[in-house]
Amino acid sequence: MQHDDILRVATYNIHKGVQGIGPARRLEIHNLGLAVEQLDADIVCLQEVRKLHRREAAYFQRWPDVPQAEFLAPEGYEAVYRTNAFTKHGEHGNALLSRWPVIGHQHEDISDHRFEQRGLLHVEVNAHGRNVHVIVVHLGLIPGSRVRQIERLQGFIDREVPPGAPLIVAGDFNDWGQQLKRMLGGFSLYEFEEPRAFTYPARLPLTQLDHVYARGLTPLSLHVPRGRIWWRMSDHLPLIAEFRL
Repeated sequence: MQHDDILRVATYNIHKGVQGIGPARRLEIHNLGLAVEQLDADIVCLQEVRKLHRREAAYFQRWPDVPQAEFLAPEGYEAVYRTNAFTKHGEHGNALLSRWPVIGHQHEDISDHRFEQRGLLHVEVNAHGRNVHVIVVHLGLIPGSRVRQIERLQGFIDREVPPGAPLIVAGDFNDWGQQLKRMLGGFSLYEFEEPRAFTYPARLPLTQLDHVYARGLTPLSLHVPRGRIWWRMSDHLPLIAEFRL
């Protein structure tokens, strides 16, 4: 039962819908569709989402014939997808699935060097009659890149998000330390303090790479679903955060 001032937000790196490598790899996108529905979140932020991949589509018999974001959106949800990376066989990026009406969205390239294509997805939704801004990120693998990407995120927020508007920044931060948390706190983005919210690696989680930060919302809880069903689908576990509007 949803209270009319509670916002439930999930973030999940879905590993392009495929687990394993080589001939042993298996298609998990159908299981992920069921899993996303189970999260029962108002807003689902996804990373490593494929729009298309010609080689995988030829390899897997049951490869969906629509882009993954659309395929994963539960009944009645709106899907927004924007590409971060173009590869030899296709493209992938970030997506947001919303139970609430989407007012608008935009994308910004935040690549730090030519070897890693990274972007942020900004979506404005109307939740419980209030406009909420959500930014989905997937930061780089190099520590210096991540610091610069957070600086660019701050510039983007200053430019695109009204100062008083509720704001959520969620995604895969790829960060094993505390530096980014301090930087985000510096511009009033905070996460519920839950010391056991480890999301990576899925099978034996050792650290929290995935985060849901917010400004202008009260963080209520942070929760990681666990169990075999989850670690079979991706190398990350999903993270669910609840806020009071």
